[in-house]
Amino acid sequence: MAQEAVRGTATRAKGDTALDASRGTARRKPVVQGIRVGSVGGVQISLDYSWFVLFFLIFGTFTGVVFPDYVPGLARPAYVLMGIVGTLLFFASLLAHELAHAFVAMWKDIEVEGITLFIFGGMARTKSEPARPVDEFLIAGVGPLMSLALAAGFYWLAIAADANGWHPAIFGVAGHMAFLNLALAVFNVLPGFPLDGGRMLRSVVWQITGSLRRATRVATLAGKGLGWLIVAAGAWAVLIAGQLVSGLWFIFIGWFLANAADTTYQQVLLRHVLEGRTAADAMTHFPETVEPDVTLEKLVNEYFMKRPYNAFPVTEDGIVIGLITLSHVKQVDRSAWKMRTVADVMTPMVDTLIVAPGSPMTDVVERMSENETRRVVVADEWELRGIITGGDVANWLDRAGLMTGRS
Repeated sequence: MAQEAVRGTATRAKGDTALDASRGTARRKPVVQGIRVGSVGGVQISLDYSWFVLFFLIFGTFTGVVFPDYVPGLARPAYVLMGIVGTLLFFASLLAHELAHAFVAMWKDIEVEGITLFIFGGMARTKSEPARPVDEFLIAGVGPLMSLALAAGFYWLAIAADANGWHPAIFGVAGHMAFLNLALAVFNVLPGFPLDGGRMLRSVVWQITGSLRRATRVATLAGKGLGWLIVAAGAWAVLIAGQLVSGLWFIFIGWFLANAADTTYQQVLLRHVLEGRTAADAMTHFPETVEPDVTLEKLVNEYFMKRPYNAFPVTEDGIVIGLITLSHVKQVDRSAWKMRTVADVMTPMVDTLIVAPGSPMTDVVERMSENETRRVVVADEWELRGIITGGDVANWLDRAGLMTGRS
């Protein structure tokens, strides 16, 4: 995000504030994961950079291996065209699968941040967990159902192409798309978190036990076990069966699944501990500040060297206008410290750097992950109220975990 001039930021602060003080929350533009390519039904679609690797990998496999074996005897340009169409249809199928999740989530009043396609498939990002086990089951189950419906549709098209004597390329592409969508449905219903089947398993355990945390733990263990089982299958394929490419692919998928299961579990725990908490609960109240015209030499000698802090909010006339960190100073040659000021090197106030006292802690943690300082300033109509660092969050989580029994 482009940084604006210090004075311009301060002048605009009162009139064009990024804070909604009346609601105690912070407004900001949605974060784009990867390259945004458009939206469908209000759901933002993005491509992770790793997606391009998968695109060319699948295109090359379709063009050079799959379709020549599936429909032999065609000219090379025909296989290239089949590869292009097949690759696009495959990703359209992945997108339809994720859109099914997203639309049902929206139907259940869960805010959807967007869908990202990446090297291991697709992911619909939501702002919160389902409120009821039945909602979780419906949201998770609709994805494989969409893939099954697509498999049936492509299968019907392949049969029609064969029966009516259409060009064999149509039969080849449609038949393989039917197989891939069926495989996608079957793989996703495997009972391992965070696959759809793992989420369905979690919803069942949640319904039985009444504990989302316990249900998530069960589904996570299943997901990790499934992931390492897939890794073992991949290792067998490489070492025993001699299937290097497919074996390595299985190893990567299994490793990703096992790690995703553990990461998702930690995120669920974090959400539960943060639920209902605000920035005011975790912030350091009224921290020490520094003026923008202070030289870097004075900043180092009288602030960083004499106080146990690595960052200070920058204020002018009682208005917070930026944040200065030790990292900012380190980027400036020592010989220039007498001439350069805080205003020259600080990070001005931007949306990812500031929250209101009433901002949910879930938003606070997200903001901290989005800015390079890994801190946020807490302000009420741009008047400083506090600061939150990674250490503040960790300490607060320890206390909150003890109080809620979630440590």
